[in-house]
Amino acid sequence: AKMDWEPVLHALLGTLFTWGLTALGAALVFVGVFDRRWLDGSLGFAAGVMLAASFWSLLAPAIELAQTSGSYGKEGEYAFVPVAVGFLLGGAFVFLAEHFIPAHWNPTGQASSKKAKQKLAEEQSWRRTLLLALAVTIHNIPEGLAVGVAFGSIGSTPAATFASARNLAIAIGLQNFPEGMAVSVPLRRAGLSTSRAFMYGQLSGCVEPIAGVLGAVLVTLATPLLPYVLSFAAGAMVCVVLDDIVPETSQGPHSRLASWGAMIGFVVMMALDVGLG
Repeated sequence: AKMDWEPVLHALLGTLFTWGLTALGAALVFVGVFDRRWLDGSLGFAAGVMLAASFWSLLAPAIELAQTSGSYGKEGEYAFVPVAVGFLLGGAFVFLAEHFIPAHWNPTGQASSKKAKQKLAEEQSWRRTLLLALAVTIHNIPEGLAVGVAFGSIGSTPAATFASARNLAIAIGLQNFPEGMAVSVPLRRAGLSTSRAFMYGQLSGCVEPIAGVLGAVLVTLATPLLPYVLSFAAGAMVCVVLDDIVPETSQGPHSRLASWGAMIGFVVMMALDVGLG
């Protein structure tokens, strides 16, 4: 089969766009230090967008692909199998990746003095920020992959259109904006210089173009893998939402705001997907 480079180019452009929005979000660190309310609300929004995008832009096409492929039962009644497998693998991938982040725990157990307690709290907050930064980077890989796969799989089913791939890129860009901010602002708070906080913030998104091109190439070469790859990306995204964003926002005083942010993000993404689909 002759390699078709057009989807690869589209994937590159789409993921460069999503990276740009991550950088834009991270650049907010130059504007000033935002209050927690703002951060929690926009993180909630990002979570909602991610959940909706996982379903409409990734799982729905994955199921449709599996159904129409003819390899999962006559009517495609077993189409849920590859999707379920991919989804769970995506979640497992995120858990594994997070498992390898070293924890800075206090070896002596309890911190006695006030200063030590403060230092411990700072370390834990620093670790959480690092986790978040890593989580954002980790799930930017499947996000980039997802965009790549979406562009690469155009035309393979009625659901896999250029519009749906473009919507996914817009969606991921949309929620990359608060994510870039969610990395850079806390890092600034943790005492990094503004420019370094920005650097780390936008760095989390630079894996997307790499993953995007990879995804598009993969798909163009191996269409049967598509349901697995799409649902893998969805599983990883859902896992990050449940495991990182929800705990991060629900600990704060603005957990309800974050929840409403998520509801609004979900609706916005759903509207985007159905309206632009």
